[in-house]
Amino acid sequence: MKRALGSIAVAALIVGCATMTPSRNEAVAELAPTAGNNAKGTVTFSQKDNMVLVVARMSGLTPGSHGFHVHEKGDCSAADAMSAGGHFNPLGKPHAHPSTAERHTGDMPMLVADASGNATLTAELDLLRIGDGASDVVGKSVVVHKDPDDFTTQPAGNSGPRIACGVIRKA
Repeated sequence: MKRALGSIAVAALIVGCATMTPSRNEAVAELAPTAGNNAKGTVTFSQKDNMVLVVARMSGLTPGSHGFHVHEKGDCSAADAMSAGGHFNPLGKPHAHPSTAERHTGDMPMLVADASGNATLTAELDLLRIGDGASDVVGKSVVVHKDPDDFTTQPAGNSGPRIACGVIRKA
């Protein structure tokens, strides 16, 4: 009897541990093309201490560089994605390269598409947060632009029309 109860307790512990999921602080955006465009993809955000790991996988881009930003509103309903608002900038900083301390919270490195129109990006960014505070990206949007970002023109880097947009949701 003791052995049977012990076996049941061990089995219950194993099942309990197997069904527990670790607490993950992640968010994801599924990007869809704006009117007349083909760009689409997925961007994931993973909080790692004071950094957020951003991983993007896109297709349907023209070869070359494209501006890539978090925008202030989680609304991609307009055909041109203008409903997403401007760059996410809760700290009131100028637009700049993501390696610059004084920049928009939503400034990210450019996406660079290969000859087939595919782009991948992995970057760690220090200003973004997931689920916490003024710099929380959940409920905002990710936008890919047609042109490269010059990282100097205010307020948005002269990166042209919006070709893809997706709302950032908690994973």
